[in-house]
Amino acid sequence: MRKIVVFILFVTLVVTFSFQLQSCSEEKKPVKKEKKEENLIEIKDGIYTEYYPGRKAVKMQGPQDDKGVRNGRWKFFAENGVEMSMTEYKDGLKEGFTFVRFPNGSMRYNGEYHEDKQAGIWRYYDEQGKVVQEVDYSKLAK
Repeated sequence: MRKIVVFILFVTLVVTFSFQLQSCSEEKKPVKKEKKEENLIEIKDGIYTEYYPGRKAVKMQGPQDDKGVRNGRWKFFAENGVEMSMTEYKDGLKEGFTFVRFPNGSMRYNGEYHEDKQAGIWRYYDEQGKVVQEVDYSKLAK
């Protein structure tokens, strides 16, 4: 009987000791904070504005109607605030002047749209601002 009691006591000590070692060796995991999703879009007084993350700089901005359809001059900006492109819209279709710039700020191309199609003379430039191509879309449409 004495041997059984000693054996049970020994097993209890071994199990307790190993359990304590295991709990001490576990690394404490950092508690993850839930990141609140950032709202990067704002619509106020009919003006749609989209921001870069951090909401420090406007990414895109332009007027729209109650149905969310683009109407008027829409602009796209680089993170540093430089206007990279502009396109005019009417009832959701491209209508009027447009331009796009290279990342260095020089003109990439410009032209006009009529009912969402390129119209008239479009000019294409290299990064130094030199005209490299002119296309008359009014002649191509005929």
